Amino acid sequence: MNKRVLGTGGPEVSALGLGCMGMSEFYGQGDEQESISVIHRAIELGMNFLDTADMYGRGHNEELVGRAIKDRRDDVVLATKFGVKREGDTRSIENSPEYIRAACDASLQRLGVEHIDLYYMHRRNPDVPVEESVGAMGELVQQGKVRHLGLSEVNARTLRAADATHKIAALQSEYSLFSRDIEREILPAARELGIALVAYSPISRGFLTGTIPAADELPDDDFRKHFPRNVGENAEHNAKLTAEVLRIAQEAGITGAQLSLAWLLAQGEDIVPIPGTKRLKYLEENVASASIGLPAEQLAELERAVPPGAVRGERYASMTGSGIES
Repeated sequence: MNKRVLGTGGPEVSALGLGCMGMSEFYGQGDEQESISVIHRAIELGMNFLDTADMYGRGHNEELVGRAIKDRRDDVVLATKFGVKREGDTRSIENSPEYIRAACDASLQRLGVEHIDLYYMHRRNPDVPVEESVGAMGELVQQGKVRHLGLSEVNARTLRAADATHKIAALQSEYSLFSRDIEREILPAARELGIALVAYSPISRGFLTGTIPAADELPDDDFRKHFPRNVGENAEHNAKLTAEVLRIAQEAGITGAQLSLAWLLAQGEDIVPIPGTKRLKYLEENVASASIGLPAEQLAELERAVPPGAVRGERYASMTGSGIES
């Protein structure tokens, strides 16, 4: 697989990474052995960029990824995150320097590694100056516990303040045909600063495949059941957009997922999508998209079919207190 570089002086990673979150939580029951097989197969196919976080499965996902790469550490660029603190059924956002240091040590232990290649601040607490948080993250780099720094879902102002404190390699934000808000200010700021964009939910949590059932048909442990874009009139409107994407994909002889990933890869060499899957079938389908080059006329047709702002519904059931900066 072709490689891309995360930011200025950042690590070289595969053009597509593997999002591991769904192996532990949010998308129904997973199978640990199959998940490990998916990670091993991803590495075999040249996908060396693995993404996890300490909050996924309350640490389970880091432990799972750690077991999968135990004998393959040198073959992967490992990214994890801190900042979303879970206690019982409540979540809070914690960015204090003390918490960051403790969270990093805990992640290293769960992952079973000596260093983290890319360490993200998962969400931002505005009560803590970003300079303090990134300063503490920078100390982890000096100590050799972390190689490169990243932020997730921050606005352009925060990104600039963070990068002025310590070089930021990557910004992870939701970006897909269905989520394009970052194109206005955030992506231009990242490019101005030489920061790569790691695109999560690049297939819009599977909705761009056309295979996700209506909300009332999803199991209770699938968080898409309460996804505003999959409810009522929003669902009906967005299904028409999905149908257009699938039509274009069919004409191109590829799947909706492959078209969506190929579109993202065509947006710039500084963009690295991290589609998540816990199934070998979908992993190999996603990997194949890295070799698909979309002609200009197909890119233009997609722009007409799903222009920015066409999708109805918020990205999450509640944006309040989410730590996502607009």
